[in-house]
This record gives sequence, structure tokens and C-alpha cells, in this order.
Amino acid sequence: MNDWASLLGIPLWAWLFVMPIIFATLCFFFRTTGKRLLTPVWHLLDRVYLASGVLAAVFMVIILVIIVLQMIARWSSVSFQGSTEFAGYAMAATSFFAFAYALNNGAHIRVSILLNINNFTRKWVDAYAMLIAAVTATYFARYAVKTNFMSDMLNDRTQGQDQVPEWFIAFISMFGTWPTDWGELWANVGDAWVYTPVWLPQLPMSIGSTLLAIALWDNLFRLLINGKSNIKGEAVE
Repeated sequence: MNDWASLLGIPLWAWLFVMPIIFATLCFFFRTTGKRLLTPVWHLLDRVYLASGVLAAVFMVIILVIIVLQMIARWSSVSFQGSTEFAGYAMAATSFFAFAYALNNGAHIRVSILLNINNFTRKWVDAYAMLIAAVTATYFARYAVKTNFMSDMLNDRTQGQDQVPEWFIAFISMFGTWPTDWGELWANVGDAWVYTPVWLPQLPMSIGSTLLAIALWDNLFRLLINGKSNIKGEAVE
């Protein structure tokens, strides 16, 4: 972890792994206080998970629209360049944006044979599994985000035929820059179409994996405080 830079004098790995584990321990020993403090946060996170699921559904509809447009273009003998790439980007976005919402609705495959032995195993085995999953998801999310920055730094572009307008790239870039830099950002924007920068379709991967990591830590905290997580029963019992 030599490339994990420090934040406020503390290594990033400590913020991402050690701090949440310490917080989880505090949640277990101070359940009443933890519940009072985290209940408003839980309401907010539940809305974020729902919004992520809705966004995943939107990208699924986009896949359908692209397929229909491909059919119309083929019948009309019109070229629809980049349609295959855009459909692939939408499919990836659908998958990653749905992670957190699907987790809370029991759509992920979970082996629950040990959880059903008794209440003791249900709580502590579930907590251990949730901890391992949260650490793994956090590790993946960190490198997913780092991939975005690496792709931007290298100015990596798609190898397909898909192109997007420069103004769209500038608009998305606004969310990752300070408002003081927006003037300079838009000053260099033209009306041309350019090959898609790779960081653009990688964004759903970073956002979705980060939300999954947050959802797993969130469910671990809820499990330690309330005695049960926010994950509904498995879709198939």
C-alpha cells in the first residue's frame, strides 16, 4: 500500500479500513447513541440506494432504446456509429448502479446455511461475512476510482467508433473540478465531437462500487446496532 497517499496526516488505508472498523466497534458498545446519531443518515442512504436503483433502470431502458435505434438504422440503411460501444457502456452502468440497491433487496447470492442454525450464528457469522465483504468492496472501489484518474491523466480514448460532443465531457468534468476552474474548463470547449475518453464510461464503475462499499459498511453498522441488517430476505429462500 505504498501508493496510498495520506489525508490530513493519516494514510488513506487507515481512513478506508481502520476507521470504519473502529466505528463498527463503537456501534456495538454504544448502540443507543449510535442509533440516535445514525438514524437520519440511514434515511438519507436509503434514498441514495433507491436513486441508484432507479438510475440502473434508466440505463437499462437506454439499452433498449439503442437496440431499437440500431434496428431502425439498419432498415433505413443509415450508419449508427458507436452504437455497440454505447450499449456496452449502458450495460456496465446498469450493473454497477444496481449493486447497492440489489444488495439491500436480497438480490445478491448469499449462502445462508450457517445463518439459519440459530440466532447467535445468524448475527456473528453475518457480521463477519459483512466485514470481509465491506473490506473487499472498499479495496475494489479505491482502485476503481484510481483508474478514473489514471485514464484522465493518460488521456486514454476509446478504441471503438463512439464519439461524444466536447460540451458533454466538459459538463461531466464540472462535477470533479472546483467551481473556480469552471471558467477555464468551458473556455477550451468547442462544438466538435471527439472519441470518448475512457474515464467517462468508467465513472459508473467507480460510483457503483463505492456505493456498494458504503452499503456493506452501512449494513454492518445496522447489524451491530439493531441486531439485524437492512438486507431483506433472499429472493430465493
